[in-house]
Amino acid sequence: MKSSSVISQMLLATAMIAGLAEAARADVIMDWNAKADAIAVEKQILPAGQSRALSMMHVAMFEAVNAIDHRYAPYKFTLSADRSTSKEAAAATAAHDVLVSIYVDRKSDLDSALSASLSAVADTDAKSAGIDLGRKAAAAIIALRANDGSAAQESYRPYTRPGVYVPTSVPVFSTTGATTPWVMTTGSQFRPDPPPALDSETWTRDLNEIREVGARNSTTRTAEQTTMGRFWFVVGARTYNPIVKQAAIAKGMDIVDCARLFALTSMAGNDAIVAVFDAKYRYNFWRPVTAIRNADITGNSATPRDASWLPLGETPMHPEYPCAHCITSAAVGAVLQSVVGDEFGEFSLTSPTAPGVTRKWTRIQDYSDEVANARIYAGFHYRFSTEVGKQMGRKIGELTMATQLRGVEARADPKP
Repeated sequence: MKSSSVISQMLLATAMIAGLAEAARADVIMDWNAKADAIAVEKQILPAGQSRALSMMHVAMFEAVNAIDHRYAPYKFTLSADRSTSKEAAAATAAHDVLVSIYVDRKSDLDSALSASLSAVADTDAKSAGIDLGRKAAAAIIALRANDGSAAQESYRPYTRPGVYVPTSVPVFSTTGATTPWVMTTGSQFRPDPPPALDSETWTRDLNEIREVGARNSTTRTAEQTTMGRFWFVVGARTYNPIVKQAAIAKGMDIVDCARLFALTSMAGNDAIVAVFDAKYRYNFWRPVTAIRNADITGNSATPRDASWLPLGETPMHPEYPCAHCITSAAVGAVLQSVVGDEFGEFSLTSPTAPGVTRKWTRIQDYSDEVANARIYAGFHYRFSTEVGKQMGRKIGELTMATQLRGVEARADPKP
């Protein structure tokens, strides 16, 4: 007969192995996140479309795995499953079915990815139950978002007079602000005040700043600032998903907590895009390249015209105010700060627009602030626009944390 101490050690070892296995299973969440990102890169999906796909996928994955142990409040649905149900099978199936509904032409690749995910799960009733649960979660999310406005026909009307030529590239995301958000009540919930008047102190200061530091041939922008500006030419979920993954790994999250973190950041990121394009097309404010080349028509003698001014990079094809990159980084940052803290160890990011460069931080706030400054160095955004974008993003992130996927103990809290 084994001694009690030996038995205790065996039980402890078994518990440790089980804990490690549970933590490892969180890989399924990150693996499918990487798969979704790779498809978006391959198909050159613009940020609004990518954000919609990611938020649908991650909410479906969360709803599936959370239905097994009910650790958190669900997003919308009342799914339930036996506690023996395979979370890995449920998560992978939910991700697959959502992505197939969006990227129909990638069904073969996605089927293969699902087979690979499921091959790691033992062929038991728990696996079958997980597959069934994942299908239900995906179907519910697909139905929920079927009429969210994302398919609205683009109808931007260029401003001109009869017979007068204007540049013929049509701006993007003109209908995004009217799509259904995940957390906000409407896209206009956090719509900011109008941009500053063209004779104001703020306008004068910020236009002059970006004319100097954001110019393609700037003599005041440092080499580090130039690198930073180019690094952040990359936009969309690729600029924050790797950070979310690093946070989940640093905290040793299991599959449910990892699914929740990705669902929260994806919803906040999606709503940030909705909010910013609601505001952008509401105010239709001119970009620095337009304002600086037309500075002589504003009546502000303190903002001189530069007839041939160009920004460091190619200006994005949509109105300036507020800063989209700033609102998404701040919204996701606010979620991360709430879930894992402002400091969870060193984290880093690379960028396809700055090969060989790795940016590193130890604070979420520093990451968000760098994004904002980089848009000024790039010549894309005035400083007031970056500050407004960050304020909006923080509000969206905080609203997400206050209202969505809350813990069991918080569901009885009457406060929002």
